[in-house]
Amino acid sequence: MRIVLLLWLMGLLPFVELRAQTVTVSGEVSKNLTLDEASLRAMPHTDVVTTDRDGQEHRYAGVPLIDLLRQAGVTLGAELRGKNLTKYVVVKATDGYEVVFALPEIDPDFTTRTILLADRVDGKPLPAGIGPYRIVVPGEKKPTRWVRAVNAIEVRAAQ
Repeated sequence: MRIVLLLWLMGLLPFVELRAQTVTVSGEVSKNLTLDEASLRAMPHTDVVTTDRDGQEHRYAGVPLIDLLRQAGVTLGAELRGKNLTKYVVVKATDGYEVVFALPEIDPDFTTRTILLADRVDGKPLPAGIGPYRIVVPGEKKPTRWVRAVNAIEVRAAQ
């Protein structure tokens, strides 16, 4: 063990990333969630085929983001009007990267695309540095909101 640590400190072993194993859903919700790998794996999964940053089509599998928001009791569907339209979702990564989605971008009453919290690509677990969870947004011209290493989803209201 000492040799491995010494080699790592000397930069002779590659950096080993610690992968987050839970995702929290919090904020403007009726029920805060902390979902571990087993509970996410047990939820119904959806597949989407979309073009990734590499220009190639890939099949991603995961839990639709809308399902996580429903489980947390987020205002959606017919209730998503008036003041509730000021609510938005912030998806956070372990490295501090954050992106924003307006609730209508996620709600199937407003959109036809399915945004996933993916845990698999092309039938395999997401690789280190990208997973274990990644937001996949089909149809976006640039995948800048495809958050890698997701660990938190917060629902907020604009002031």
